[in-house]
Amino acid sequence: MSVVRGLAHAFGGAPCHRHMPLSKQRSAEDVGLSQAKEKGPVIAVDGPAASGKGTIARALARHFGLPHMDTGLLYRAVALNLWRWGGDPSSQFEALRACDELGFDPADPDLRSEPVSKLASLISAYPAVRAALLKRQQDFASQAGGAVLDGRDIGTVIAPRAEVKLFVTATPEVRAERRLKELLGCGMNAHYEDVLADIRARDARDSGREVAPLTLAADAILVDTSELGPDQAVAEAVRLAEQRLEEARVR
Repeated sequence: MSVVRGLAHAFGGAPCHRHMPLSKQRSAEDVGLSQAKEKGPVIAVDGPAASGKGTIARALARHFGLPHMDTGLLYRAVALNLWRWGGDPSSQFEALRACDELGFDPADPDLRSEPVSKLASLISAYPAVRAALLKRQQDFASQAGGAVLDGRDIGTVIAPRAEVKLFVTATPEVRAERRLKELLGCGMNAHYEDVLADIRARDARDSGREVAPLTLAADAILVDTSELGPDQAVAEAVRLAEQRLEEARVR
């Protein structure tokens, strides 16, 4: 089994946890955290929704033996808190309150639900919410043993000095097809036109927000996965990361 198939169904996102039993809740800092014995690199993987960045980040973490954080889960956890107690997503104050005592189970199927996904995209634009989650992401990135983080502002805000920065992207149409396949695979009703419209709306919010917008860092390597399968994309990302690390060693 390839590393990609062992980590995700495809580029649409993390595997569907619809039938996975719940386990004891863990704090956000514990998600993906493991002990590292030696100093390792920090690898930042940024990109828009359904670009393949999560699949690539998990594969890089396994390849280099590094802990991995999907920073999007933090925003989904805040959105889930807000959703469950009926908070108003149009209120930055209520979204900020939902950041308090942020413990969650990564296997909770509600984290991957469409309502929570859409709420996460909305509340992630609030400066106060991003500020509240900033430190725990930076702490994870500053581990002595190194780390891999994926999100939308890792290489520009969370870990601007990361040894490797990848910006993973694909056309909106390809990303919509991937997301649709993921949703249908999880037993959800979805239509291509609606998914494409949602992808484009998320892109506009992510790139247009005032604080920590989605943007290509000056020293990031662009990885376009539009015409690549998961195995090909991971192989290219590993090659580029190893090349960048080797360049840093000889400098």
